[in-house]
Amino acid sequence: MKKTLLIVALSGLFIACNAQEKRAEMKSNLKVEKSEAEWKEQLTPEQFYVLREKGTERPHTGEYDMFFKDGIYHCKGCNAELFSSETKFDAHCGWPSFDQAISDSAIIEKTDVSHGMVRTEVMCGKCGGHLGHVFNDGPTETGLRYCINSVSLGFDEEAKKEDKK
Repeated sequence: MKKTLLIVALSGLFIACNAQEKRAEMKSNLKVEKSEAEWKEQLTPEQFYVLREKGTERPHTGEYDMFFKDGIYHCKGCNAELFSSETKFDAHCGWPSFDQAISDSAIIEKTDVSHGMVRTEVMCGKCGGHLGHVFNDGPTETGLRYCINSVSLGFDEEAKKEDKK
């Protein structure tokens, strides 16, 4: 019995250390690092709640939920390009949905076990800001549905026009 408890305790310690190591590695790869005070000065309270505290906006309330103009969606925290309008679709879930990121380095994916669920969190690859979650129930050939908070996004219609030139 004591041996089993010791194995369980050591396993838990290993998992915790591994998770801490991965968080440190992720943070060291970020290109934008700011203090909490700097983020609070730059972002609105709702943007700070979502991007820095991993919050979620209420469904069907976001600016980009039913928005379908051509352009590029970028991170509100650091302006990094994240998603193209070409990959956006209406998932009827209440948040903007995309089937792929603009590039492999644009986002970071991490297992999220909060709220009694196992999900995959999506964060900005440049500043680490929380964007939303990705699910494997998408209707397109990728099979993915990136469910993203509008408040974490900005939109640039001109970026798409420049690409077409």
